[in-house]
Amino acid sequence: MSQFGTDITSEDIIDSLSFFDTWEDRYKYIIDLGRELPPLDDSQRTDVNIVRGCQSQVWLVSRREGDRLYFDADSDAFIVKGLLAVVLAAYNGKTPEQILSFDIDAYFEQLNLMKHLSVTRGNGLRAMVKRIQDTAAAAS
Repeated sequence: MSQFGTDITSEDIIDSLSFFDTWEDRYKYIIDLGRELPPLDDSQRTDVNIVRGCQSQVWLVSRREGDRLYFDADSDAFIVKGLLAVVLAAYNGKTPEQILSFDIDAYFEQLNLMKHLSVTRGNGLRAMVKRIQDTAAAAS
């Protein structure tokens, strides 16, 4: 199970990224976060779990435990795995209501993230967020 959202929160990501002076260092940190995501089993790398709209291959699997939703995610690109970790820090282990009420735009703004991503990466990031929000809406 991923530690993002439980042991590593969105506040932790904001705090950690603020220590870096350059975007090159921030990218390295984001890539390192992605390396901490446990890989998905090949049986979960199916068309059903693919997030459409991403430049890279992205798989997202959800499960419900009690009133909380948990997500496992993987990608074939290092930077995208890191972005998944950033998103999971905000959403993983939360109730559907917490997911739907979380201001993801303000989070991305605090990270100054969207300005430093290509349009296609930004669109992919939005597709990941929409998939999680849609899962939460269906579960609430």
